[in-house]
Amino acid sequence: MKVYNMKDMVRGWFVGDFQPTSFSTDVCEVAHRVYKAGDYEKKHMHKVATEITAVIKGRVLMNGVEHKEGDIIVIEPGEATDFKALTDAENIVVKVPSIKGDKYLVE
Repeated sequence: MKVYNMKDMVRGWFVGDFQPTSFSTDVCEVAHRVYKAGDYEKKHMHKVATEITAVIKGRVLMNGVEHKEGDIIVIEPGEATDFKALTDAENIVVKVPSIKGDKYLVE
């Protein structure tokens, strides 16, 4: 058994083809993201990966659409989104597959 701590991970990402990680794989990436109300991430897209966001707590805005606890949002390759935490929020984010450099900022 191996034990890791989230504080040692980068921005909540703990599974994927990057370091540090608790499990190295190119099959997927998994993160537990914690946000304060007002936190914002610029619009971006992935050319290869599908990104799935599950809202665990709070309310968030993605592409101008409000999502709440329990919502699962699937962003397909080539589809861009931004992100804003409307309240304190927690998300589980999964990207399939884990592709280094597959994040492109969109204006």
